[in-house]
Amino acid sequence: MTTVTRRSLLIGGVAGVALATAGAGFPRLDDPFTLGVASGDPRPDSVVLWTRLAPRPLAENGLGGMPDRVLPVHWELAEDERFQRVVRRGVQPARPELGHSVHVEPFGLRPGREYFYRFRVDGHLSPVGRTRTTPEPWVLGQDLTMCFASCAHFGEGYFTAYRRLAEDHPDVVLHLGDYQYEYAAKAADVRPVLGPETRTLADYRLRHAQYKTDADLQLAHSVAPWLVVWDDHEIENNWADDVPEQPDPDFAARRTAAFQAYYENMPLRRGARPNGVDMQLYRRAQWGGLVNFHMLDTRQYRDDQACGDGWKTCTDAGLPTRSITGVEQEEWLLDGFRQSRARWDVLGQQVFFAERDRKDGPEKEVSMDGWDGYLASRDRVTRGWVDAGVRNAVVLTGDVHAHYAADVKLDWTDPASSPTVGTELVCSSVTSGGDGNDTVDQVQLRLNPHIKLHSRRRGYVRTKFTAREMRADFRTLPYVRTAGAGATTLKSFVVEDRNPGLNPV
Repeated sequence: MTTVTRRSLLIGGVAGVALATAGAGFPRLDDPFTLGVASGDPRPDSVVLWTRLAPRPLAENGLGGMPDRVLPVHWELAEDERFQRVVRRGVQPARPELGHSVHVEPFGLRPGREYFYRFRVDGHLSPVGRTRTTPEPWVLGQDLTMCFASCAHFGEGYFTAYRRLAEDHPDVVLHLGDYQYEYAAKAADVRPVLGPETRTLADYRLRHAQYKTDADLQLAHSVAPWLVVWDDHEIENNWADDVPEQPDPDFAARRTAAFQAYYENMPLRRGARPNGVDMQLYRRAQWGGLVNFHMLDTRQYRDDQACGDGWKTCTDAGLPTRSITGVEQEEWLLDGFRQSRARWDVLGQQVFFAERDRKDGPEKEVSMDGWDGYLASRDRVTRGWVDAGVRNAVVLTGDVHAHYAADVKLDWTDPASSPTVGTELVCSSVTSGGDGNDTVDQVQLRLNPHIKLHSRRRGYVRTKFTAREMRADFRTLPYVRTAGAGATTLKSFVVEDRNPGLNPV
């Protein structure tokens, strides 16, 4: 192993750094690291390191101003931020067919350790990212700080929540979907959204690139590894498997383009690389013996929303054959429950899990897009973790642009008398919906007494897992339509080991 000693290389200067590249004889690139760096999908001996080269990130063709050729990207992983103790280095090709993105998977790392990484290409040095590996599967003693977020519309506000999340120094970040939005610019937007509604690979590449130029988002990516899953807007609003929101004969091509761009712009392992209209995104991440993260995909395999979508009283929602996960993913999840020995089993997923009724009287009016529209599917999953003896079950959710905290019941036909068997934490949006407000939906809380918190303010959720308890802090920002808001904790809850149910702090 060679130790890096040159000060110009250690602290970010690139003067005097000579690199041998396959592009000799071609014009030098401008700074290609305009989209920052990221890491993800940590394991005890490995983590994904990501960047994408784009000297002109907002080029209309989505190619980021890159030439149509392969460039070798040098990468380094070190135990210290000054790169005096480099433990791995190598060269990874950035290929045009993958949008000049780079997904590095160094192996043989030490478990439960902090690392720092960077990239070099054509005389340019990237920003430094911080990442970490997970503890060994049997290790229980390392506490975990995890933040999760969702729903960040570039035009509807500033990504200050990502900066505040980064300032909480999480060990890992979960993003639960709507990382970017497909819509064209609107008159009410506070920041310009570039390009038309996204339909082609060039459209999606440009949209991801515009989001990635945001300094607050870059900071959040650089401080910790991320576990990402999509919801609907990464492709199109409320899509369900091969069914678009509105009839579209070109939806398969649109889905293929969106999947490709998503892979190119996320710190995902090579096994997630899409194959046309298919992309394996559901997966598991184990944080020692403390937490199992079951990352779900509730869009790609679901049945179409019942009764034409929306909020409905709909008997079809209860059909036993309906599924929000698809058969294969459901069997994978239930098997994961049976195999788990973790203190906490956490579902990282997209749409509201607990019942959310908004109609007085015996008939219930619920959202067909959430698990309320797939009653048998929810029942199989909930009973699956109960039958498997899962010690503590926690469901994490995004999508609805509001903070919620809810007890999960075993039987929703009579939730008042049904035992609590888990907890759902729902994060508000980063920006989607604008500033939000302090109005609380009292009718919703009255009709759903298992829901313990509702807030329409923007923000994210910070959690801390220990062997004895999980604490959830619901972080909110007073505004997002201008930049720089501070974050405060609106409400905190604790869930005790082997005692499902939310306890306010």
